[in-house]
Amino acid sequence: MSFEAVSKQVNLDLIKSLSCLDAKEQAFKDKRDAELKAIIKGEDQRFLLVIGPCSADNEEAVLDYAKRLAKLQEKVKDKIFIVQRVYTGKPRTNGDGYKGMLHQQDPSGETNLIRGMVAVRKLHKRVIGEAGLTTADEMLYPENLVFVDDLVSYHAVGARSVEDQQHRFVASGIDAPTGLKNPTSGNMKVLFNSLHAAQRSQEFIFSGSEVKTTGNELAHVILRGALSEQGQVIPNYHYEDLLKAVKAYKEGNYANPFIIIDTNHDNSGKQYLEQMRIVKEVLINRAWNQEIKQMVRGFMIESYIEDGRQEPGEGTYGQSITDPCLGWEKTEELVHYIYENLD
Repeated sequence: MSFEAVSKQVNLDLIKSLSCLDAKEQAFKDKRDAELKAIIKGEDQRFLLVIGPCSADNEEAVLDYAKRLAKLQEKVKDKIFIVQRVYTGKPRTNGDGYKGMLHQQDPSGETNLIRGMVAVRKLHKRVIGEAGLTTADEMLYPENLVFVDDLVSYHAVGARSVEDQQHRFVASGIDAPTGLKNPTSGNMKVLFNSLHAAQRSQEFIFSGSEVKTTGNELAHVILRGALSEQGQVIPNYHYEDLLKAVKAYKEGNYANPFIIIDTNHDNSGKQYLEQMRIVKEVLINRAWNQEIKQMVRGFMIESYIEDGRQEPGEGTYGQSITDPCLGWEKTEELVHYIYENLD
């Protein structure tokens, strides 16, 4: 074994107490969470947008974005329900460089994960309390779920995690909507095996304890495109791809069929402007086919204040340091387009 012990005791109760919601914030979140669950169950027919920066790297810029997004939500609230991406654990794919807000450094330059967790919770709380939105985060590390489960309203399991049994089993114990992305291979059988596991009761070891879950009937699939072994991008948002996903739902015993289209990643080939075209194509396909319309009821969109991306440390306010994102003006335009073209 080559693990080096770091003697920093994590006091979960203390960390949570530093950033728990007050009564007004909790009531607001509870109301929004109930609405979101109703949307996943099909009891509320509003369209779901999980939208925001690829990674939440800068607290003030993310909060600035959140306040803009909250104003936009108010304008489209009769047809669209918005949950903001506040992805605090987002690392670069190969593990080098930026590893997410969780990996904070103390004044000496040493990584301090406890400091990072405080920062993570503070940001989620500020978006809820100051901007007036509820948030989504990626369950990159299942063990860290307990640090944010009281603040996060929507959980995502990424393409590189969805085949992992621990991620699947932990997802089965979450009492909140949980989106499972197709694996990078694009294998739909793997994706729906993951959904099967997440929606059913599981028994396993978690954080040193034997646990049993009740199953998460709010778990659902996210189509994010695929990448071949040769590095070729293989989108899966086209008409025929959506029919395959609909068929997979119909052939299995799944609760609350719900499909979200991730408009970036391998659907766009990380060409962020393509997100606008992808949205328009999917809306046309929904209008054409009633079964697609019934199940494809959400988009995941990567959006920030400035178009594109930058390298960490370049200092452009509100621009992504991971995957490139749509800037704010294009985001407003796209959300209004969705609003006007939902039938």
